[in-house]
Amino acid sequence: MFPPGTFRPAPGRANPLRMLATQTRMESLLTLRHPEQALLTLLIPLVLLIGMSTLDVDLVEPPRVDSVAPRILALAVMSTAFTGQAIALGFDRRYGVIKRLSATALPRWVLVAGRVLAALLVVALQTVVLGGTALVLGWQPSGAGVAAAVPLLVLGTLVFGAGGVLVGGALRAETVLAVANTTWFVLLLAGGLAVPARHLPGVMSSFDEYLPSGALAEALGACLSEGTAPSARSLLVLVGWGIAAGALAVRTTRLS
Repeated sequence: MFPPGTFRPAPGRANPLRMLATQTRMESLLTLRHPEQALLTLLIPLVLLIGMSTLDVDLVEPPRVDSVAPRILALAVMSTAFTGQAIALGFDRRYGVIKRLSATALPRWVLVAGRVLAALLVVALQTVVLGGTALVLGWQPSGAGVAAAVPLLVLGTLVFGAGGVLVGGALRAETVLAVANTTWFVLLLAGGLAVPARHLPGVMSSFDEYLPSGALAEALGACLSEGTAPSARSLLVLVGWGIAAGALAVRTTRLS
């Protein structure tokens, strides 16, 4: 009875890709605007990169930046995908954000994919900033290894992201803060990110390769410093941690 366009706006669900783009943009901005997140995801890795590359520290073999840069990139991925996601999810649950978003027209997969893509965007920004700083400090990564490092960064983001959802989706917000920050510190030291694994005491010197942080650092080091393919062990360790954390997160994650 009425010509098209008489009544606007036309009711109906928005385009799924547009919803995904909007959700990703919102999650990215919330991460970048948060002072604590900026400190954890960018400032601390940047300070460690510059300090460990320029200070005369016997623990790091010269050329220092070539040894430090892959480990700092692994630290940046862990900070964003694990600690950042865990804390953000824990407090979103506390304030009812996740519960309210799940009651809107946004599909559940958009909520999940938006967080994943936002984490990948932040990791990409970290990689550009940290990689550019390392190049200024004299880093000379393997050209062939740079391309191989990209899927490793994506894999590391997914693995640590699964761990972040596991912690942030099951515990109270205050507990998430303690657990996420403590785990970050343990993985930083025991994974050989701050101190090379060979200098760690006792069994810790051989245990780092079975931690996700140590496995990611080892894989990135093989690609970027040595120009070789990552070992099957490091890849299996990463995939194993990701599958285990993801399976547990599916069972334990709560909306509020």
